[in-house]
Amino acid sequence: MLEQYTALTALWVGVAWAPYIVDRLLVRGIMGALANPGPDAIPQSAWAQRAKCAHKVAIEAFLPFGVLALMAMMRAPDDVYAGTLAIVFFYALVAHYVIYLLGITVLRTLAFVGAAGATGLMALHVLGVT
Repeated sequence: MLEQYTALTALWVGVAWAPYIVDRLLVRGIMGALANPGPDAIPQSAWAQRAKCAHKVAIEAFLPFGVLALMAMMRAPDDVYAGTLAIVFFYALVAHYVIYLLGITVLRTLAFVGAAGATGLMALHVLGVT
């Protein structure tokens, strides 16, 4: 479970850029999407701007979780508790992205807290506290 959901999270973070790039192509056209961003660039759709922000959050959140997950895998690859935390982290991060994209602020924060909580519990677990 731990390896599978850590890999799924990496895959998710690796492809979550696609929706806002598609919007950039639709809004700015091919040449506008390929150009360097500047003050005269046509703004992207509000949902795409939120998707870009959510993707940035996912990248920043995955780094510490991924390191901790790798440490947990080295200690005990079949650890059910660490696997459960990886599942929680994955679904919380995907939920955060979708909710952020939809612009639902309170639920977005709660989803992020779920991912951050899984990271904190993973750190405690790797340190042998839990």
